[in-house]
Amino acid sequence: MADVDAVVIGAGNAGLTAAASLQRAGVRTLLVERHNVPGGCATSFRRGRFEFEVALHQLSGIGREGEEAPLRGLLDGLGVAERLEFVEEHDLYRAVVPGEYDVTVPAGWEAAVDALEAAFPGNRDRLTRFFDLVRNVTFWQIAARRRMPAEELDPVLFRQGLRPVRDVLDEHFEDAGLKSVLATYWSYLGQPPSRLAFQDLALTLYAYLEFKPWHIRGGSQAMSGALLDVFLEAGGEIRFNTAVTGILSEGGRVKGVRLDDGEEITAQDVVSNASLPLTYAMLGEAAVPTAVRDDLASRRIGVSGFVLHMGLDATPAELGFTTSTSFVNTGLDHEATYAATRTLDAPRGICVSSYDVAPIGFAPAGATHVSLMTLQYGDVWERIPAAEYARAKFRYAEKLLDRVEVIAPGIRDAIEEVDVATPLTMARYLGHPGGAFYGYDQDRTEGWLYRNDERESHVRGLHLAGSWAAMGGFQPTLEAGVRVARRLIRGKAA
Repeated sequence: MADVDAVVIGAGNAGLTAAASLQRAGVRTLLVERHNVPGGCATSFRRGRFEFEVALHQLSGIGREGEEAPLRGLLDGLGVAERLEFVEEHDLYRAVVPGEYDVTVPAGWEAAVDALEAAFPGNRDRLTRFFDLVRNVTFWQIAARRRMPAEELDPVLFRQGLRPVRDVLDEHFEDAGLKSVLATYWSYLGQPPSRLAFQDLALTLYAYLEFKPWHIRGGSQAMSGALLDVFLEAGGEIRFNTAVTGILSEGGRVKGVRLDDGEEITAQDVVSNASLPLTYAMLGEAAVPTAVRDDLASRRIGVSGFVLHMGLDATPAELGFTTSTSFVNTGLDHEATYAATRTLDAPRGICVSSYDVAPIGFAPAGATHVSLMTLQYGDVWERIPAAEYARAKFRYAEKLLDRVEVIAPGIRDAIEEVDVATPLTMARYLGHPGGAFYGYDQDRTEGWLYRNDERESHVRGLHLAGSWAAMGGFQPTLEAGVRVARRLIRGKAA
């Protein structure tokens, strides 16, 4: 039996920032990770001459030095930012639908309006009004999240925030192509425009237009390693290749954890960066309140993804990549694109990340590292017989290559290294049901106005952090770990 003040389960984004925040505040913390490296989705791996970024497409909230950018400020506060080199992307994305449009949207409010007006003439005033709404809804949403009294909030948040993205776009624009381009980031949130709350798209657009999209030299693994370093330097302890199999409780209060070798560790507080289904399973059915069981039964496991990682023996310019991030779709109908995520039909849309347009150091000179990603739900792959799995995933990878050839013809000839990840791969490495990297489906009913998992687990001493308890994505989960840690620390001081 060993004693600490807190145990953090899982060294993903939220687990790392929670552990670092706790230990630096003097809370003796043990971090337990089932994998052999920190990071969860924020990791990388090597194949031949290349290192592959697992999941980071664009990091938001960094901003340039001297700006009051939220994520840079958080990383500064933890002593991490000074250990990292951030690489700026100058465009949000290139959006392509063959025969309809090929538009590059710059990372800046006025520049974005200029580019979109050039591509879809006659919409400048509408675009200006739309981006004003994006800014206003985001401002008041942040104020509401900081618990400003409802009577002091601008009604624009209540009128527009929970409306479907599709309805807001229809109200502002007539051009189907322009609406399609502006809705592009829905795939970062995992829900189509008909189901996605406008406040979520507004927050995403604001984060990238105001503070620009970024990468990290050395990839997201460099950030995970830096977070782990500051935790260890503060006196924290981590155990890799170790799983928590039980969360111990008595009288409705956490009292520690049980590890996979049978060791029991006492702690007054446990922070779980694991999925909610796994967290409550570790607690044991008898200890899970009825309200929690009923709530979990009402929720839907979110989307995962299929990713094709490639090391290419050619430069981005030779291949035809002009932006770090490109979205290639077969048509304007995002609802049809979303429907395809539940099938093995050819994907209707892919996100292309070319990490050497603004190099992060993962590819040798004269080469490039590219990933192709499309959203897919895990149950599609769970139904494939084991004997057919390998053939199925490489057949599906070929379909992604068909899509990317629209902007990179002949890319197949440059392939030197390749690795394929399906939702089952995500499930194996992340330990998430269905390989869901956003947690539950991020529709309007899962938003912060309706669900409050991060604030209350209904079990004293159990704290929930990460995409399963709040919004998914890199910046949201990194911030979530710090929020949960600060709440825990305040509770100890009370």
